[in-house]
Amino acid sequence: MNRRNFINIFLGSSLVGTIVSFLYPVVRFILPSRRIEASIKKVTAARLGEMAPNSYKIFKFGTTPGILIQTKEGELRAFSAVCTHLACNVLYESETETIFCPCHNGRFDLSGNVISGPPPAPLESYSVEISGEEIIISRKT
Repeated sequence: MNRRNFINIFLGSSLVGTIVSFLYPVVRFILPSRRIEASIKKVTAARLGEMAPNSYKIFKFGTTPGILIQTKEGELRAFSAVCTHLACNVLYESETETIFCPCHNGRFDLSGNVISGPPPAPLESYSVEISGEEIIISRKT
């Protein structure tokens, strides 16, 4: 192997390595990884009287966060707190009565449906039941 071939191979592999190192984070951003499903079916999210009307509470549902919302009327609703766009955590805005994703300004209504922004699908909704003094959240079947 002469010097010219060695330099060509070295520069070519350096160029390929540089291109791959720039493209890998872009591809990971565009195609987010799949989350492992939680094996938990039910969880106690809160106790009765713990939440004020028009407020929310973040709770753990297995390995992912969930959001429990008490509306102005006192109705309890629960959703996955993971945005369907890029897996950011969502929050409840009491002024607008919407669920808000701060990453890319995605908004969901109180049924979990997309109102605005880039989220491609609605939030996963959970069943809410009251058992004694506890608020129990479970996956819908």
